[in-house]
Amino acid sequence: MSGGPDSLALLLLGASAMPGQVAVMSIDHGLRAEAAGEVALVESICDALDIPFTSASVRLASGNVQAKAREARYAALGDWATQRGLGAVATAHHLDDAAETLLMRLARGSGLPGLAGVREWTHVPGFEALPLIRPLLGFRKAELEQVVETCGLTPVQDPSNVNPAFDRVRVRQHLAEHDWLDPEALAVSAQHLAEGWRAIEWYAQTDWEEMVALEETPEGLPQYRYFCNVPRAVQIETVCRIVSQLGGRVSRGEAGTAADRLWHGKNASLGGVLARCDIEKVAKVGVEMRVWRFAPEPPRRTH
Repeated sequence: MSGGPDSLALLLLGASAMPGQVAVMSIDHGLRAEAAGEVALVESICDALDIPFTSASVRLASGNVQAKAREARYAALGDWATQRGLGAVATAHHLDDAAETLLMRLARGSGLPGLAGVREWTHVPGFEALPLIRPLLGFRKAELEQVVETCGLTPVQDPSNVNPAFDRVRVRQHLAEHDWLDPEALAVSAQHLAEGWRAIEWYAQTDWEEMVALEETPEGLPQYRYFCNVPRAVQIETVCRIVSQLGGRVSRGEAGTAADRLWHGKNASLGGVLARCDIEKVAKVGVEMRVWRFAPEPPRRTH
């Protein structure tokens, strides 16, 4: 919790809706000298409301500042929530965030998982058993600011939220300047995309359970057989999962490129895994089907 208007509104609404059942963590990312004072502000508000409070400081790895801050923040939140035995982590993402995220990802050519955007619930990255919920997605930012103002609190203002060096700030400014772009309509579209993505996830799980089997290579290594006659979007998810099971790691873009090669009868190498395409007759249905086999790449020969 940063002490900004969105997070303060989440604190106030959560305390009102679930008295005695919420706890708060505020994180200093080490990016601004004012951050320590902002954490102290959140602590004072929690003390006044009798809400358990924890502060944390994180150090960021090199790279994209906002992305690394997000990674560090979720890691700290996940550890904290797990240690305290909390049922979920809630963040203050709102409707305007969802609209901005959709536009940003459209501009980057994101696939359906990215366009699904800010979801109402998922899991904390790196903590598969810990739900991450976003109960404010139905609220506009202005409504949350009004909640904070009504309660007589003065939120902190992070200068990065108005710094045009960041993509999100430029998108936010563009939305404010063009009233034909309706944030509420954009957020609804993001919800539709999220529903479509959930359908693909369901189909991919069925594909995994029904069309993938574990075998062994002649050398005794693990090998996965995959009857791959499904839409490409589902193939990509299943290929990623197979590579992960074999200890590799691959992006959806790389999995898509490999799936295209395999579909045209060519071998593919990805994430330390070698894949090849065969055609086999399936006795149960009496038809020929494409089958892809995935096994760890053999060690390279050295001279």
